[in-house]
Amino acid sequence: MSQINSTRNGCKDVFHAFMVKNAIYEGELEIPCIAPERAIPSKLISFSKAVSGTDYDAWVHFYEDDALFERLWNKPFKYLTILKRYKGVIAPDFSLYRDMPLVMQNWNIYRSHAVAVWLQSEGVPVIANVRWSDERTYETCCFGVPNNSTIAVGSHGCIKLLQEREFFIRGLEYVVNKLHPKTIVVYGTAPETVFGKYIEAGIEVLQFDSDFMVTHRKAVSA
Repeated sequence: MSQINSTRNGCKDVFHAFMVKNAIYEGELEIPCIAPERAIPSKLISFSKAVSGTDYDAWVHFYEDDALFERLWNKPFKYLTILKRYKGVIAPDFSLYRDMPLVMQNWNIYRSHAVAVWLQSEGVPVIANVRWSDERTYETCCFGVPNNSTIAVGSHGCIKLLQEREFFIRGLEYVVNKLHPKTIVVYGTAPETVFGKYIEAGIEVLQFDSDFMVTHRKAVSA
C-alpha cells in the first residue's frame, strides 16, 4: 500500500483528485482503500429515490442504471448534504460489463472507491461494494476493500441466466477467499445454492430484495 500526492496546484481538478487527497492505495493500479465499516443496514433505498426521499433510517445504494447516479460523480458536493441525512451509503456500483474495455472496468472500480473514500472523509458511513465481471477483474475488484469486514454485492441480474450465474459464482468465491468477509450485504436474490456454503462457514448474509423483486411481488399479489 502507498500514499500518493494527488493534488496539482493551479490545475482544474477534472479528475476529482480531491476525493483521494489523503487516500491510501493498493495494487499496481493504485485503487483507493476504503476503511472498514462496522454498522450494517436494516433497510436500503436507491440513490434516485433517496434524492427526494425522507426515510433516513435507510442506507443508500446504487444498484440501478448508471445514468441515474452518474450525477453524483459529476456534481458530488450537490448530493453530499442529501447523503449525510441517511444512515450510510453502499459505495457506488458503476457497471462492469465483460464486453467493456478493461481499462473502463478498472476506471469504474477506481471511481467507486474514490467516491467511497471521499464520503468517509466527510463523515458518511460507507460499506465497500464489490463488483466484478470476469476473471480479469477478480483481483482488481478486491484491491482497497477491507478484510474481515462487511462488503456488499449486487446479485440482481447476475443469477437468473446460467451463463451470468457462473460468472457470479466464480467471482464471489474469489472475493470471499480473498477478503474473508464477516458480513455480506446482498442486493437481490441470495439462493442457498450460491450463498449456502458461506453461511455454513459462519459468514452473515444479509439479503435485500431488489426494487424489481418488490414491484413484481406486488403485481402478482394485486
